[in-house]
Amino acid sequence: MSNIASAFDHGKAFVAFITCGDPDLETTAASVRAAVENGADLIELGIPFSDPTAEGPVIQEASLRALQGGVTTDKIFRFVEDLRKDVSVPMVFMTYANVIFSYGAERFIPTCARIGIDGLILPDLPFEEKEEFLPLCRKYGVDLVSLIAPTSENRVAMIAREAEGFIYLVSSLGVTGTRSEITTDLKPIIRTIRENTSVPVAVGFGISTPDQAAAMAALSDGAIVGSAIEKILARYGREAPAHIGEYVRSMKAALSF
Repeated sequence: MSNIASAFDHGKAFVAFITCGDPDLETTAASVRAAVENGADLIELGIPFSDPTAEGPVIQEASLRALQGGVTTDKIFRFVEDLRKDVSVPMVFMTYANVIFSYGAERFIPTCARIGIDGLILPDLPFEEKEEFLPLCRKYGVDLVSLIAPTSENRVAMIAREAEGFIYLVSSLGVTGTRSEITTDLKPIIRTIRENTSVPVAVGFGISTPDQAAAMAALSDGAIVGSAIEKILARYGREAPAHIGEYVRSMKAALSF
């Protein structure tokens, strides 16, 4: 059974996204620990990329700060290895296919398995091209997490049937970022997903307030938050972890129903 599924075993899951190396890896480590201590059930670690096409300005800027600070994939691998000494919740990498290509999938994916990364989310990898990485992911027990968007339409059932770990349901069109309201009707999409798989589904893109998290989790199995956490990092820098802990506690409380 997928280790990621354990994040959804005790009620609605709160999934926190944090860019590695913004402003430095020590702050990332403290932020992850603060998030977990305050109720985060699953951590998405962003590996910075110079052209993060799915991201809005907040996460783009976080990636840029991290890259300017000298973060590399190898440094992130060592950082995760250290983090795994005391952080036991499921963790996944969110990055871009190019990062894996340039590193070498034959090295990247086994290393993920060795250091305790449970899955990969690759927003620029079309469903039809996932065979590029899937055999290696299966070989080493790393879930290749599927994304489903409002534009997936007649492909939803097909993607759901082959999903692993959890399904990342994109709440709205466009890039990541906080939104004042989420207007997409996700009910029919979630209904189709439920008809085709028992894999949990969590909603991301645009969630920033406890009310939004509660509304999305009422429809699904959990809520994913990234840009709102990155805004706290941008504002407070190395002082951010305590504020992130507070924020995660309020968001997790909203999901306890």
